[in-house]
Amino acid sequence: MLTQGSAKHVAEIQRIVVHEYYNAYTFDYDIALLQLKKPWPSSLGPLVQPVCLPPTSHTVTDSHRCWVTGWGYRSEEKVLPTVLQKAEVSILSQTECKRSYGPVSPRMLCAGVPSGERDACRGDSGGPLSCQAPGGGRWFLIGIVSWGAGCGRPNLPGVYTRVNKFTSWI
Repeated sequence: MLTQGSAKHVAEIQRIVVHEYYNAYTFDYDIALLQLKKPWPSSLGPLVQPVCLPPTSHTVTDSHRCWVTGWGYRSEEKVLPTVLQKAEVSILSQTECKRSYGPVSPRMLCAGVPSGERDACRGDSGGPLSCQAPGGGRWFLIGIVSWGAGCGRPNLPGVYTRVNKFTSWI
């Protein structure tokens, strides 16, 4: 679905598995799995491709290109898009992340741009932060939109669940 309201397929969810250590105050362990009632139809194969789960040892370098996508607000003014949005962002070091927010857990990562112009926002939570390996390689699910201070504020990047800390749990 690229345009809001034009889904060609709707999947029923059988169960939601929330991580047992999820903390609603700190957003640590902010991850859940959805089990569908039926397998995704193979006819959607040409349109929907899987993203790779990163191995535990996976690191993202500056040569990876990373994108956050979602249907959330386009700004803090609560403007909802009608077309799926995407923004290219950079992964920040844990040191830079802590400089913005203080203590962040090892299961979190920050991504954004210094100007704040490209960011996830309310409504994007649970969506993907996908990075492509250098040279047009595979796409990896590096993060899951979790939280942040507002949207698109300078030096306040988005905070994401660090997926490689959960690969074995998934």
